[in-house]
Amino acid sequence: MRFFAEAFYQACQLIIGFDSDLLIIVWTSLTVSSAATLSAALVGVPVGLTVAMNDFRGKQPLLLILNTLMALPTVVVGLFFYGLLSRSGPLGDLGLLFTRTGITAGLFVLALPMIANLTIAAIRGLDSRVFLTCKLLGATPVQQAGMVLMEARFAVIAAIVVGFGRVISEVGIAMMLGGNIKGFTRTMTTAIALETSKGEFELGLALGMVLLSVALAVNAALFILQREEK
Repeated sequence: MRFFAEAFYQACQLIIGFDSDLLIIVWTSLTVSSAATLSAALVGVPVGLTVAMNDFRGKQPLLLILNTLMALPTVVVGLFFYGLLSRSGPLGDLGLLFTRTGITAGLFVLALPMIANLTIAAIRGLDSRVFLTCKLLGATPVQQAGMVLMEARFAVIAAIVVGFGRVISEVGIAMMLGGNIKGFTRTMTTAIALETSKGEFELGLALGMVLLSVALAVNAALFILQREEK
C-alpha cells in the first residue's frame, strides 16, 4: 500500500510540476487522436446519414462490413498500415511510417466504422414523423439530411466522443505505426507500457491519470451539453 501511495504522490508531482516529457507525450496523444477523430467524423457522419436515410442495392452487405469493422483488432489495422507504409510497401515513398501522420491514418480507420455505425443507429432511433415532416415541407435531400442531423445531434456527438475515446486509448496502432519515438510519436498509452516495463511506475501512473482525466472531461462536457438542452 505504501508503494502505491508514494507512486501516486510522485505522479501528482509530475503533473503539477508540468514535467516536460509528460507534456510532450500528452500533446502528441491529443493531436493525433483529435485529428483522427475529426477526420473520421467528417467521413463517418455523412456515410451514416446516407446509409440510414436511403435504401440502395448493397446496403445490407455494407452494414455487415461496418459492424464487422467495429470489432476489428487494432493490431490487424496496425499490421495492414505497416505493410502499406513500410519502405517496400506501395505507399513507402511517402515516408509516413513512424510519424504522427501514420498514426493518425491508422486511428482514422479504427474510429470510422464506429462513428458511422453509431450515427446510423442514432438516425434510425428518431421518430418516423421527422422524415415525414421533411418530405411534406418539400425539403431537398441535402436539407432533409441537415434537419435529420439536427434532430439527432446529441446522439451523433456522443458517437464522435465514443470514437475519440476509442482512439486515444489505443496501443497497438500507435506502437506499430509510430515506433514509440521519444518526443515525436510517443503517446500516452505507448509511454505507459514502456515506462511500466522500465520500472518507471510513477510516470506511467501520471500518464494514466491524465488519460482518465481527458476521458472524463470530454464525457462531462457532453453530459453538460445534453442537460442544458433538456
